[in-house]
Amino acid sequence: IDVCPVGALTNKPFQFQARAWELIARPSIGYHDALGSNLWMHTRRGEVLRNVPRDNETINECWLSDRDRYSHQGLYAADRVKSPMVKRNGQWSATTWDDALSVARESLKSVPGSDLGVLVHGATSNEEGELLVRLARGLGSAHVDHRLRQLDFADNAFAKPFASSIASFEKVKAALLVGSDLRHEVPLLNHRIRQAVKKGAKVYAVNPAHFNFNYPLAGESVAAPHALVNELLVLAKAAAEGGASVPEAIAPALNGVETTDAHRDAFKALSDEAVVILGHAAATHPEASWLRAIARFIAQAAGAAFNEIPLAANAIGLSSVGVLPTAGGLDARAMLAQPRKGYVLYNVEPPHDFADGALALQAMHSAQTVVAFAAYASDALKDSADVILPIGLTPEVDASLVNVEGNTQTMLAGAKAPGDARPGWKVLRALGGLLGLPGFEFDDLAGLRDGLTERASEVRHALAPRSSGVTFSRLATTPIYRVDAVLRRAGALNAHPLNRPAAIRINADEAGKLGLAEGGNARIGDAVLPVAIDAAVPAGAAWIEAAHSETAMLPPYGAAITLSKA
Repeated sequence: IDVCPVGALTNKPFQFQARAWELIARPSIGYHDALGSNLWMHTRRGEVLRNVPRDNETINECWLSDRDRYSHQGLYAADRVKSPMVKRNGQWSATTWDDALSVARESLKSVPGSDLGVLVHGATSNEEGELLVRLARGLGSAHVDHRLRQLDFADNAFAKPFASSIASFEKVKAALLVGSDLRHEVPLLNHRIRQAVKKGAKVYAVNPAHFNFNYPLAGESVAAPHALVNELLVLAKAAAEGGASVPEAIAPALNGVETTDAHRDAFKALSDEAVVILGHAAATHPEASWLRAIARFIAQAAGAAFNEIPLAANAIGLSSVGVLPTAGGLDARAMLAQPRKGYVLYNVEPPHDFADGALALQAMHSAQTVVAFAAYASDALKDSADVILPIGLTPEVDASLVNVEGNTQTMLAGAKAPGDARPGWKVLRALGGLLGLPGFEFDDLAGLRDGLTERASEVRHALAPRSSGVTFSRLATTPIYRVDAVLRRAGALNAHPLNRPAAIRINADEAGKLGLAEGGNARIGDAVLPVAIDAAVPAGAAWIEAAHSETAMLPPYGAAITLSKA
């Protein structure tokens, strides 16, 4: 469809929608992963009808992932918020901006700053992130965070630019994937690795399942989530045997670890123009600090570049402007585990955008007040919030995002936000002004950008306590077409076979032990789900994907679980 010279070949969602000459092309950026793919939005009267690639040799070349190509359908979902909404006496009603902002102001003033948590989606722009930091500080809150899918904060890890350029990935001679379903996490980065494999590169993986790669792996270790750290330690032992100096924090864990010739060969291959990639299945793991420390040690010992994939499109930008807890502030998980009296939710859809959906909803329901800046009014959000301020989504606003290389890419609004929805920075400016907070006196976006501040945050060198005694745990990955609210509403993507229905996926041996069969049902907690026999799942694990309404309230990734026949 991109190479057809006359436009006779078109994608199905666009077919019969419009003539090519009726469309206006607007340059934009993909916002479903942190690669920052360049694209053209083709709009008619402010509505996005299709997305096509915009050439950028250093980022996405001439390609575009299906996720970025078809997600625009989600912009026009039935539950888009078109006007400000306020809940009074348990009933929602549409209202004016003046009324909604006044309610939001009173709600925020009614809660002490020390008891206010600000939770921000990781695809939020730099400009909005800056204003959210100013809002939190102005209200006296140190509890602000965008790392909603993380479970382990022992090392206070936050997104940083890659050590390698995007273009260099197709020239590597070896790669180690740690906890990464790269093809689903960043499809076009996976494409670069595939190009390298075609030129002879060797790819090794240490993963919690046999993920489906479109190239052969030179070596693979697969272990259930509770055994994944031990599996990676075997490769670290091979690095230590090679004479590398082992960091004090992980040295005791290597005692008694036996390595193998296969692991020694893998480590040897990594010593020649190689990269180590830490993926989402590692960064969201309950022992992520261990996986990160061990993977970093292996990379340093081999002289390979260490690259951690950010969990959302602008995680690096938000980390840079300081959408992170300051001294004494609570991280995203602690804000839920120690419930606040008030929350600000920014473009966040509970429970799906959180690592632990049940904990998130519990915290929201116990709060005195919840102010939501949102594009969609889902039932769960309406159940949790007291006021909903409608904001534009990324294609509908002027914004800047920072990609994996640390490059800031700016884009102009290409689509029109529906109804009375406004760009988030304008809503934040109005609310900050009403509250009389400093930092909201600018006149326009240029004035706001002039005041963007880089705020430093410190990583810690602590490691999380290791869990013990777990024999059967949940593997929870977020499906490729359900990582954010827009994708979860994109019709064509949701109809795609990669978007599998919610199920408990276990291997045949585990199913036999539990008396479960393909197509039957199993119970986990209060939920009953169909069973799928899947050879990709290791012993000791059940793969239950996140971000489905049926799975959102289940125990989180890595948690010990019990299955029974339903």
